[in-house]
Amino acid sequence: MDPSGKLAVVTGAGAGIGREICRKLSAAGARVVVSDLDAEAAAAVAADLDGLAYGCDVSKEQDIAAMISSVERYVGPIDIFVSNAGVLTGVDLSFDNAAGAPDAVWEMAWAINVLAHVRAARRLVPLMTGRGGGYLVNTVSAAGLLTQVGAAVYSTTKHAAMGFAENLAITHMKDNIRVSVLCPQYVDTGMIEGVSGGVLSLSEILSPSQVADCVVEGIRNERFLILPHDCVADYYAKKAADPDRWIGAMAGLQAKIAQI
Repeated sequence: MDPSGKLAVVTGAGAGIGREICRKLSAAGARVVVSDLDAEAAAAVAADLDGLAYGCDVSKEQDIAAMISSVERYVGPIDIFVSNAGVLTGVDLSFDNAAGAPDAVWEMAWAINVLAHVRAARRLVPLMTGRGGGYLVNTVSAAGLLTQVGAAVYSTTKHAAMGFAENLAITHMKDNIRVSVLCPQYVDTGMIEGVSGGVLSLSEILSPSQVADCVVEGIRNERFLILPHDCVADYYAKKAADPDRWIGAMAGLQAKIAQI
């Protein structure tokens, strides 16, 4: 899909990857609606792009529904929806117990990393189907294809998000609704502040601008997997080819991280 002339909504867009996706889509000719939990941050981004801003807590179904309804009524039909908001919680580099995070941590991650995609699609799919198609982009993470050691909550919810996106793409290809999943490794945003420097030293860190460029290219080429880090495709193939070897290698990586 060519973004030029399209109406795009981006969640989690007050900073980081979401902000840069808004900028790149705007530069590509799209009209942009900037959505974020921090309404002031969203407004600041929108002001730079001559766009509109909405405060939205994507962990709440009523917020997502209200935003989509308002945009559709007062701005126009949504052509591209980038469900970018996410949360990295439950990181435990003590590696004591993968199930150790309390339910509240799991539930928040589930609401934001999984259900926000589901709830947006629940409302957008009928609308897009009725007008002949549309585009949904879900930010997932390489953790949804691979895993992230010491982050069972994050990895599990991102795997679930990937499973939903695959079903979304398969079910609605007939409706001309295209789906992409954004799966970067580490990106220079506030999200990685809670991750140890040792872990970060093992991966290339891209800028949000570099990742956003990949998103626009992925939309143009209607590519399901958007992989800003080239190495992710290779890792994914190795995991599929020999899962036991992959698990062993990841356990070795965990041991290495524990010594840093």
